[in-house]
Amino acid sequence: MVVYTARTEFKPTGLVGISDKQIDEHWKLYEGYVTQTNTLMKQLAEMREKGEGATPLYLDRKRRFGFEMCGMLVHDYYFANLKAGVSDASAKDFKKLVAEKYGSFENWLADFKATGTTRGVGHAICYMDPITGDVNNHFIELHNDGHMPGYQVLLSMDVWEHAFLLDYAPTERGKYIEAFMQNIHWDVVEERTQACLSGKASPRFSL
Repeated sequence: MVVYTARTEFKPTGLVGISDKQIDEHWKLYEGYVTQTNTLMKQLAEMREKGEGATPLYLDRKRRFGFEMCGMLVHDYYFANLKAGVSDASAKDFKKLVAEKYGSFENWLADFKATGTTRGVGHAICYMDPITGDVNNHFIELHNDGHMPGYQVLLSMDVWEHAFLLDYAPTERGKYIEAFMQNIHWDVVEERTQACLSGKASPRFSL
């Protein structure tokens, strides 16, 4: 059975406008998603072995498993695509891709920021459809509602209040989004883009 871990080597520090304390507290929540994913995966396997795969308890665990695992995965992408001081000049293929869809990189950027201001809790994710090459920004409510089947993640931005509440007021999500934009690890975004363009899976962590 696969056992997931919180990859501490991808825990960002020294970000602009997002404090280390904020990251530390957010990371604890992420570790909780990882722990719950492993625990529920084990419980579900044990229940299936006992012939309890159709019981109400099993089905409730299955529902929870989807929430916890999606929570883990979007945070994998989120933390790995954060790093201070990385120029967007490295994102050549990504910029070309989004410019073809949105008219310019700046137009895509404005749309991604706007996606992050969607009312509700969730994540703004820039996806690529590996079949058509299309790129879209989507708001994923909670952790698991709204993902695009078969699409590949290029950039993930957490906009739950737990991502910024130590640094910004609940009404200041826009300020957090601007801070996030100053800390995108464009090398990772480009790496994900190149992987998708070559028919490979978009890595949640840098390869």
